Amino acid sequence: MNPESSKNGNNKILIIIPAYNEAPNLPNVINSIREQSLITDILIINDGSTDDTTAVATAHSVFVVDLPYNLGIGGAVQTGYRFAYEMGYDVVGRLDGDGQHDANHLPDLYQIIQSNQADVVIGSRYKHGAGYTASISRAVGTKIFATIVSLLTRQKFTDTTSGFWMLNRKAMTVLAHHLPSDYPEIEGLVMLCRAKFRVSEVAVSMKPRQYGHSSIRPLHSIYYVIKVLLAILLEAMRKPVTKSRR
Repeated sequence: MNPESSKNGNNKILIIIPAYNEAPNLPNVINSIREQSLITDILIINDGSTDDTTAVATAHSVFVVDLPYNLGIGGAVQTGYRFAYEMGYDVVGRLDGDGQHDANHLPDLYQIIQSNQADVVIGSRYKHGAGYTASISRAVGTKIFATIVSLLTRQKFTDTTSGFWMLNRKAMTVLAHHLPSDYPEIEGLVMLCRAKFRVSEVAVSMKPRQYGHSSIRPLHSIYYVIKVLLAILLEAMRKPVTKSRR
C-alpha cells in the first residue's frame, strides 16, 4: 500500500482518524473524505481495537498505525499529529471514526487555514447555525467547560470537547510534542491559546452514529466534570509552550 501524497496549492494535507472498534463505520468515513474537493492523505490510528479496524483500513488503501494497546483518545491523536509532523505535512485535520463528523465541512475548515485567518479551526456543534441538540446532561457539561475555557483564554468558545479540528504546521508541531493525554481537546485548546495561537470556531453539523456505541460517556458523571475542570486549571498554571519555527 502506498497512498499517493497530495497537495492543495502549496499545502500537503493529512486527515487523521483515531479509531477504537470502528470497523463498520470506517468505509463511510473514508469515502466521505475522498468525496471532498480537498485532496488529502488519510491516516487511521488503530487504538488497540479488537475488531477488523486494521483490515478495513488497509483494504481502503489508507495509512494505518496500529497501537500495541488502547492508549485512549489523547495517545491516539498525538500519534497522528506526530506522524503528520515526521512526514512533513503542512496541514492536518482530525475527525472521529464513528461517522458523526460531517466531512462536507472539511473544505470550510481548510479555507480558514489556507487564508491564514487562524492557526487552528474547530468544528463546533453549538455555534449558531450548527443545529445540534444535545442531551441535558451533555449540554450542561459542555456549557461549564466552554465558560471556564473562555474565561481562561479570554476568547469565546462554544464547543471545547469537539473532536473535529484542522491545524497548520506550527500548531500541529506543538501538539505532536505536548498534547495532554487525559482530555486532549480541552487541555490542548487551552495550551494553544496560552501559546498565542489563533484559534477559530466554525459551525458544523453532526450525524447520528450508524454502528456501535460510544466508548466515552463522560458528561453523565459529575466526577468526570470535576476531573476535567482540575485538568484545565492545572494546564492554565503550567508554563506556556513555545511556538516551533519548524
